[in-house]
Amino acid sequence: MKKALAIVALAAVSAASQAATVFSDNFDAQSYGLNVTPIGWTVTDGTVDIIGPTFYDLCGAGNGKCIDLDGSNSDAGVLSTTFSLTAGVQYTASFELAGNHRGGSDTGTVSFGSQSLSFALAAADAFSAYQLVFTPGASGVYSLSFANAGGDNIGALLDNVSVTAVPEPETFALMLAGLGLLGAVARRKAK
Repeated sequence: MKKALAIVALAAVSAASQAATVFSDNFDAQSYGLNVTPIGWTVTDGTVDIIGPTFYDLCGAGNGKCIDLDGSNSDAGVLSTTFSLTAGVQYTASFELAGNHRGGSDTGTVSFGSQSLSFALAAADAFSAYQLVFTPGASGVYSLSFANAGGDNIGALLDNVSVTAVPEPETFALMLAGLGLLGAVARRKAK
């Protein structure tokens, strides 16, 4: 009985400690195109391009498709998507950015809820991982957006975007207390 409770407790703690994916897009399922809005996203104030191995291969060998954050109309767009988030839950937006691989440099801003991150990338900069952490004070709809400050048709490259929810510490404490209670009841019944 003790062994069974220990296994159940370990499994529950392991499952609860995993971050739950709220959103994920590596853009590989998107259709190539200049000035195209990826499915599940919106683009305002300009355009973005969906590029990849057979269409402006700038994403890196074998990396599939990615987004050029400065579309092909000399007006960089703001790429964004929205989520319903729960108050008090910590969310992490993870993504990869790279230089445009064509010359010059790129600057811009990534925003997630009330958090933001400015970036400055040289053209030759390889993809690097970034994160923004946000805990909403109220439940509601929040956005994740990527804005390139360009306007020259060659922008920073974006790939592997995800948003995950990290379980609250209180959830772990409550779960462990419940498991302890189950163990005490099982022990009492065994006697």
